Amino acid sequence: MSSNTRRQPTGDSHLPSDSEQAPPPADGTPETGEGTAGEGAGATGETGEPGTTGESGGPGRPARRFWSTRRIPALVVALLSAAATGLLLYDVIAVRAGASAMRWRRRLAEELATRPLDDVWMIVGAVVAMVLGLWLFLLAVTPGLRRLLPMREPTGIPATEQVRAGLYRRAAALVLRDRAMQVPGVQSAQVAVGRRKVKVRAWAHFRDLDEVRSDLDTTLEDAVTSLRLARRPTLAVSVRRPKKKG
Repeated sequence: MSSNTRRQPTGDSHLPSDSEQAPPPADGTPETGEGTAGEGAGATGETGEPGTTGESGGPGRPARRFWSTRRIPALVVALLSAAATGLLLYDVIAVRAGASAMRWRRRLAEELATRPLDDVWMIVGAVVAMVLGLWLFLLAVTPGLRRLLPMREPTGIPATEQVRAGLYRRAAALVLRDRAMQVPGVQSAQVAVGRRKVKVRAWAHFRDLDEVRSDLDTTLEDAVTSLRLARRPTLAVSVRRPKKKG
């Protein structure tokens, strides 16, 4: 089996120049907001987002990922905290009212006062508490939503500062796979889209492998550009012959 792998450099595609844009109205009236917006979007795509390194959505604005709301972890922590606090508060109020403390609180206070720090259960409890705390900390400081890729933010268009768009990695993989299947000679293809890299594995049942790989490079390079992702991923293409049956 022969295998060919090639990485493509990153880069933006060129949009039509200013000379190819629509001319101004013949009656001398000023252009509408729609025409101004089109010129701003065209200028941004043509310049390749100046002042950035390919990881931003516009001049001077870094590419921001979407943040997860973490509803389920927040709900679980809130319910557990409310239950523990309510039970403890009820026991404290009962003791203040003249009743005896609950058995679990007396047992817990006795264990904490008499059990040594090097006890196995003390170590296990400390490790569990540390792991839970670290998990909650990571949920708080990381954005999550790794399946959603941020797209380029519009620039030069009024009232679009808060407009953001995203593309699911599975949807991007389906688009790239469909484009790969259009290349002559490709029998099947697998596409894995990551945040920084796109891996394509194709099987060619006819034509030379180098020719198929070259066509795949060109086709998929244009397809990745058409996705208009904020962080342009690196393209890695591998082409091989399918296994013979029997």
